[in-house]
Amino acid sequence: MIIQNLTLHNFRNYEDETFSFTDGVNVLVGRNAQGKTNCAEAVFYLCTGASLRIRHDKQLIRKGTDCAVLRAETQSRFGPVALEAHIFENKRELFLNGNKVSRAVDFLGNMKSVFFSPGELRIVQDGPDERRRFLNLSISQTSKAYASALLRYNKILDQRNNLLKERDVGLIFETLPVWDEQLASYAAVLIRHRREYLKQLSPLAAEAHSFLTDGGEELRLSADGDYPETEGEIAEKLKKELSSAYERDVRLGFTTVGPHRDDIRILVDGNDARGFASQGQTRTAALSMKLAELEIFKRLSGEAPVLILDDVMSELDLPRRKKLLARTQGVQCILTCTHAERLLYGKETHKIRIQGGRIVR
Repeated sequence: MIIQNLTLHNFRNYEDETFSFTDGVNVLVGRNAQGKTNCAEAVFYLCTGASLRIRHDKQLIRKGTDCAVLRAETQSRFGPVALEAHIFENKRELFLNGNKVSRAVDFLGNMKSVFFSPGELRIVQDGPDERRRFLNLSISQTSKAYASALLRYNKILDQRNNLLKERDVGLIFETLPVWDEQLASYAAVLIRHRREYLKQLSPLAAEAHSFLTDGGEELRLSADGDYPETEGEIAEKLKKELSSAYERDVRLGFTTVGPHRDDIRILVDGNDARGFASQGQTRTAALSMKLAELEIFKRLSGEAPVLILDDVMSELDLPRRKKLLARTQGVQCILTCTHAERLLYGKETHKIRIQGGRIVR
């Protein structure tokens, strides 16, 4: 899949600009704070319906205006796909091939992308929330069943947590089994998909890591949590665990059992990367996971996603830059940097210079 054109209207610092991309490496070049990352963010938003940088969409609207519009024309192996998002102060509207989409899950994954920036080191360095976010965004792009189950799970989890804050303990214990039945059902879907995804991700990430380090280090990923094989068995196990945790949940005021508490173990040479990895090892581990994600998307959808590399090259030494670029063969890449190096990127690179939220032609 490739993105051919991207139009941004009142998005971040862009007033009205249209980007034309080629199917190879597209380099967005310019000084810091000119809008390169904003363009990359817009591509990711149209792929996933979410931003990796902010929690509230209204922050994406250009200051002094009341609506941002993002529009992309893409080409997949099934034909052209047009994606559009209108972002307002308190709502948004999504369009697929000119038709308004009522459910965000139907917008998600029509154009797939893998995004990597220095901020993505959070996957390794920070707490379990960041690793679950990685799994949720990645799996949701390839599975509408997972995206739907995640949406329902989170809504039921919020309702269950609100119940746990009630003062009427009798009401809590009477009502909890009703929520547990639904929660366990959707949780089982999430757990099964995550486990299957990690079975694919782990060896691919290990191979990418070995490539980037010339076989000097070993990366291993594994799922946290011990669950049975089938969704039915997983749901039954979770219902028992939820029931056993009633008193603790009431005391703490939130649900302590379920996939919203699970984690991924990331080991570099047998050591927990979160506590023992150097900055360079952390960067390489996170990048390896992203390259593995790219390969999974290829296998599942039959075509490569858009690879977005935001300010990555400045963080890598020359040998690893070359190795990373070797992995972009046959993949449309949108790469941001402050200096485009001809010897590194090659003559086939499509360069777009950005200054002050505008394309300099």
